[in-house]
Amino acid sequence: MLSDKVKELIAKSRIVSFDWQDYPESVVNIFQQADDESKYLTDEDIAQIEAIAPNLASNLAQGKVLRDRVVEIVSNARAVVLDANPGITEPGGGLYPPVRAEACWRDFWHFLRCISYGVSGQQIDYTSDRGLNYMEQLYQELQVPLNAMILGLEQLKVFSLKHFEPATQDELKPYFDRLIQSMSQFSAAD
Repeated sequence: MLSDKVKELIAKSRIVSFDWQDYPESVVNIFQQADDESKYLTDEDIAQIEAIAPNLASNLAQGKVLRDRVVEIVSNARAVVLDANPGITEPGGGLYPPVRAEACWRDFWHFLRCISYGVSGQQIDYTSDRGLNYMEQLYQELQVPLNAMILGLEQLKVFSLKHFEPATQDELKPYFDRLIQSMSQFSAAD
């Protein structure tokens, strides 16, 4: 059972900021609504954004690749985390009981979703310092194994970039690095 404090931190740990001045409010609202609903951009969302901001077509296509490959990408990242951390899902491990492990894998799904917004909107600076601060507090409160989460983020990057040509990989790396670097600065639970 989650404490009231944990529930409050979950609600406040929104890690994407849509303070995007480069686009009309209607475009930003589509991204914001997707985030409010904790979902990836739909094909309809992508078509609406592209109609308003055609210059984002290639970025939206890249975000769509991440969306369409999320299950595979998260599964591969999870496998690396489990291989690198034997026993992490066993009694006494940082991702035990199973509900903790499921929350971790769900976080991977959400992290890739947030990265896909940055990619789709061509906003490398897509993170919210305030939301990340709340996420750090949440992770401390829940004693989330931070090293495993950082490894997972790094693996999301590795397995995501495999779906793109080398030149595109170089363009996309900063979107992943933004979140990896932010979360690497989190303090571990005492």
